[in-house]
Amino acid sequence: MPEISEGARALALRCEARTNELARRMTRDSFARLPGYDRLPDEMKDVEIAATVRHGVRLFLRRALAPETGERGAMRLFRERAAQRAEEGMPLHLLLRSHALGMYVLWQALREVARPGDEAALVELADLLLEAQQGIVGAVAETYLDERSALETERRAQRRSLLRGLLDGTLPPDRLAAAPFGIDGPCLVLAVGVDGAGAPAPVADPGEGDVAARRRLRRVQTALDHCFGVEVPALLDVGTEPGRAIVPGAPEPPEDLARRLSRAAGATLRVAVVPAEGPGEVPEAARTAGEVLRVAAGCGLPPGLHRLDDVLLEYHLSRPGESGRRIAALLDPVADRPELLDTLRAHLAHGQDRRATATALGLHPNTVDNRLARIAERTGIDLATPRGTATALAALLLRETPEG
Repeated sequence: MPEISEGARALALRCEARTNELARRMTRDSFARLPGYDRLPDEMKDVEIAATVRHGVRLFLRRALAPETGERGAMRLFRERAAQRAEEGMPLHLLLRSHALGMYVLWQALREVARPGDEAALVELADLLLEAQQGIVGAVAETYLDERSALETERRAQRRSLLRGLLDGTLPPDRLAAAPFGIDGPCLVLAVGVDGAGAPAPVADPGEGDVAARRRLRRVQTALDHCFGVEVPALLDVGTEPGRAIVPGAPEPPEDLARRLSRAAGATLRVAVVPAEGPGEVPEAARTAGEVLRVAAGCGLPPGLHRLDDVLLEYHLSRPGESGRRIAALLDPVADRPELLDTLRAHLAHGQDRRATATALGLHPNTVDNRLARIAERTGIDLATPRGTATALAALLLRETPEG
C-alpha cells in the first residue's frame, strides 16, 4: 500500500468521529432509495446492515490512519453477511448497490469535513476508497454467488430425491403433499430412452463426459417443457435406466413428442406414456411405462411414442414367472448367435415378410430364409404356425425382461 500523507490522515481522522452518524444516514436515508430496500425487515436494516456499514467505514478509516496494521480477516464480516443475504433471498443487485452507495456516502462525508487546502488529501483518499471498493464488492459477489450455487445444488438434490421417491413409491404420504411438483390429480408418466437393441439405453451416454452429458440432458429437459407447455419434473440422468418424467394435468402428448426430444438429444429416442389418476398411481404407471418402452424395443416397433395399447399382446406375453423362464429358455440354443436373434426379432417386427426383413437387415431374402431355418432347427420352434410365432415372440420378450 502506498504511503498515506499526513493531510489524508488528518482528513480521515476528522471523519472518524462521524462513523455512527454515517451508519444511520446510510441505513435509514441513503439506502431507502434503492429498489426493494423498503421491504427488508427493520431488524435487518437497523442491526445487521448498520453493523456492516460501521465495520466498512471503520475498516476504510483504519487503512487511512494506520495502514501498517494490515487487514487480516477484514473481509470476514462482509463474506458472512453476503452468505446470509444469499440464504435469505436478497437480490444480488440490491446487495451490491448498497455497498456501492455506502462508498459514495462515505466519499460525500469526506468532502463535507474537508477544508480549503485538502484537495490533494481528498484525491488520495478517493484513490484509497476506489481500491477498497473493488476488493469488497468482489468478495461480496463471490461469496453470494457461491452460496446461491450451493443452495441451488441442495435444492435440486432434494427435488430429485423427492421425485425419485414419488416414481419408485418410496415417498412417505406425509411428504407427498409437500412435494414441489404440483401433482395432486391426473398426470402422465413418461419413460424415455435411446433406441437400441433390447432395452433402451439412458438418455445420455456415461462415456461422453460430464459437460457434454449435462448439455444434452438440459436440451432434452427444455424440449420436454416446451412440448407440454409446463415445467415437467424429470429424471434424465446418465445411468443404467431410461429417463422418467411426470407431466401434471395428464395433457394429451403431441404425436411428434419422440421426434422433438430426439432432435434435442441428438439421438433417436423412444418415449412411453402411461396415464395415472393421481400421485398414488404414479409408481405403478412408472413401472408400466418402463415395461412398455422395453417391450416396444424388444418386439421391433419403430422408435416413436408408445402407449400400452400399442404393445398390449406383447406386454402380456412378456410377463415373467416360472412358465416365462421356461419359454425364454427355448431360445437358449441360439443365444450364442446374436445375428439369428436379430433376424428373428426383425422377422416378427415386419409381419414375417421375408423381403421386408431382408431390407431392414441389409440381407438377401435367401439369407433370411437360411437363418430362420437354423433357428427352427436349433430350437424346435415352427415359425410357420401361429403358435410358433407367438412362442417365439414371447421367448424374445421374456429374455429381455429383468428378473425380480
